[in-house]
Amino acid sequence: MQLAFVGGVAETAAAHGYDLLLAPAGDQDDPSFRRMVDERRVDGVIVMEIRREDDRVERLAEAGFPFVAIGRNHRADVSGWVDLDFAGLAGGCVQHLADLGHRRIAFVNRSEQLFNSGYGFARLGDEGYTETMKKLLLTPRTYLCGDDLASGERVVERILADDPATTSLVTLNEAALEGVYRGLTRNGRSVPRDFSVVGVAASPWAEQVNPPLTAADIPAKEMSRVAVDLMLRRLRTPDAPPRHVLLKPLITLRGSTGRCPSVPGSEPETDLPDFPDIDLDF
Repeated sequence: MQLAFVGGVAETAAAHGYDLLLAPAGDQDDPSFRRMVDERRVDGVIVMEIRREDDRVERLAEAGFPFVAIGRNHRADVSGWVDLDFAGLAGGCVQHLADLGHRRIAFVNRSEQLFNSGYGFARLGDEGYTETMKKLLLTPRTYLCGDDLASGERVVERILADDPATTSLVTLNEAALEGVYRGLTRNGRSVPRDFSVVGVAASPWAEQVNPPLTAADIPAKEMSRVAVDLMLRRLRTPDAPPRHVLLKPLITLRGSTGRCPSVPGSEPETDLPDFPDIDLDF
């Protein structure tokens, strides 16, 4: 997913005559980040992988260095940014499943490490899912999951062990998606006949599983273009107030969601029951 954003930024920047320097710096003490900022090696910085408490944002703001962000945190006012409404998207996924009759809906988030680090969209997604479940008077059940196939299989085992009657899940973890599907198959659940899956994912990931994932697609290329546009605006008019762009793509219906399967014993009777012969006088 990160490569899709990097590629989009590089392509858009090149169209405007700018080169891209990639610095995989997770915090302000990373040597590449310090050289980039302290030595003014670049005209501006686009910050990705934003955390709730992000010292890179703090450092850039204190230095008065031109920057914008893909993502946002509590310091969103100090810079321009473009982001997805992850809380709204997670809530929309819950509502989609509820409209199909599902009531036992689990949530598969990113890894424990990323969540505990304050990773923006993992926290926002969790909040959106939980709030929507509570509004629908449903019980939220959230699970952290590593970004790999084996973790996807294990999280399904945990979900079904906690509540075997679970019929659906929402996921923000596209890297574990294939493992989630495998885990469901191993536990005798067929998607979407017995179990529905919906999520927030880039379309290449959503379309490579079978059946393809019903999902709010992450528009990486569009977000990258907006980030570069905001950066250029910041460089040309540094005193202008920062602009903020929040995107909420629609859910693309594919093949992974369906009506909630009937709970045994809950089906309405189609035939009238037999009664003893009774004479009724009117």
